[in-house]
Amino acid sequence: MQKCLVKETTTLLKLSGVQRIDSVFFGGGTPSLASPHTVASVLETIAQTTHLPAKAEVTLEANPTSSQASRLTAFQGAGINRLSIGIQSLDNKELQLLGRTHSVSDALGTLEEARRVYPGRTSVDLMFGLPAQQVEPWLRQLQELLSLCDDHISLYQLTLERGTLLFAQVQQGTLPSPDPEAAAEMYQHGREILREAGFRQYEVSNFARNEALSTHNWTYWQGGQYIGVGPGAHGRFVPRGDGGSLREARIQTLEPDNWMKEVSMFGHGTRKRVSLSELELLEEVLALGLRTDTGITHQHWLQFEPQLSLWDVFGKAEEVRELQSQGLLLLDHRGLRCSWEGLAVLDTVLLRLLLQLQNAWENRPPPMLKVTESGAASQREDSR
Repeated sequence: MQKCLVKETTTLLKLSGVQRIDSVFFGGGTPSLASPHTVASVLETIAQTTHLPAKAEVTLEANPTSSQASRLTAFQGAGINRLSIGIQSLDNKELQLLGRTHSVSDALGTLEEARRVYPGRTSVDLMFGLPAQQVEPWLRQLQELLSLCDDHISLYQLTLERGTLLFAQVQQGTLPSPDPEAAAEMYQHGREILREAGFRQYEVSNFARNEALSTHNWTYWQGGQYIGVGPGAHGRFVPRGDGGSLREARIQTLEPDNWMKEVSMFGHGTRKRVSLSELELLEEVLALGLRTDTGITHQHWLQFEPQLSLWDVFGKAEEVRELQSQGLLLLDHRGLRCSWEGLAVLDTVLLRLLLQLQNAWENRPPPMLKVTESGAASQREDSR
């Protein structure tokens, strides 16, 4: 596995043609089960292939088990400088319901050790909206975690995934369906509690204080390119090494054995690659950017679409004026963003804005032509 990770990393970095990597995220599944030596090898490969600054953020997702806590120092020695702990719940019955193998005691032990090894750079996850979960007990969990955590907390609503035991139990009626009204109340009260504790809600699900924002997450929400390495990984980048000019959505082969065979044969295990159209890229920029508290600035939007400004798309739209009058959306000299109230109902806001973007795109003026001194006409290069 280690050799294949190194090989695929080298191949995809060269294919992307990137000159600098500012964040590395070891996530998905149980990356902390890998050896620190594997982590070190991948980081060394990145540093040899492109520029990896000494201050680059290098995050590891860790399951909070007693055995993992003892390895945190070793991961630090391998180059990890930020930890994300999937605590999920401070109730043992809820952890069993979620199929987690750790206990509350394990979680708190790992958190204590992580804060010792990675002070100011430890993140924790807490889930809400579980079947039969009540608002007040969950809020008490959040308050307890708040008294123990570091400077970054993520609140994630449970999504029932088809094929999981939890999904089957709800479908069969052995567990009640999650209550959406209770989940909305947990979320609203939870974000208020975190704001009062000095946390900035810099994204729909993510909260930070003392400027402890995740570089990895922020780059993703700003529509940055990222390279997915390993079984089942997802990526978004322009394959300049192959002469490509459009950003591609890439998915690596999910099954580890098949992935390793493909990496051995081709240098990478990309199972699916789809070029994103200009409209699809703009839809991603809109959907991701509006998840953040800063939204989308005019300058940022023009990096992706220099001929159709935010004012052109949304400035005269009745939908936008209605959302503004409801206090859910702002469009001003800074750009387009949700209000505090709007972030809580982003799905509703976003659906209306995506429809407006699609309508504006269909009715946009023809692309401008630039005439060079030699008289040759050329369209702008799409380097995204």
